[in-house]
Amino acid sequence: QVQLAESGGGLVHTGDSLTLSCAASGLSVDVYNIGWFRQAPGKEREAVVCIVNSDDTTRYKDSVKGRFTASRDSAKNTVYLQMNSLKPEDTAVYYCVADCQEISPWYWGQGTQVTVSS
Repeated sequence: QVQLAESGGGLVHTGDSLTLSCAASGLSVDVYNIGWFRQAPGKEREAVVCIVNSDDTTRYKDSVKGRFTASRDSAKNTVYLQMNSLKPEDTAVYYCVADCQEISPWYWGQGTQVTVSS
């Protein structure tokens, strides 16, 4: 059974940082392309970042480039999202997903709320 368990969300101020974690079980983060989607109130879900194993690249949404960094710890089978210089428009529920290269990823975590106050 595949499980993706996110943690690390919270309420921060503009310019602050947060690190989200996604602990995976039932699949390997070294095999599946793991990434993050987010959904803001009243908006569609959107892809934020995808770690692509086939070419060892990390692909970011333009609006988070230079501020967000995704990484993985193979030993812990965990993926992280370091978010710096947070903005109010980053406010959303963040979901860990696999396979992030799919238009509709197969597996989703339960989501973690990130709220950035101005």
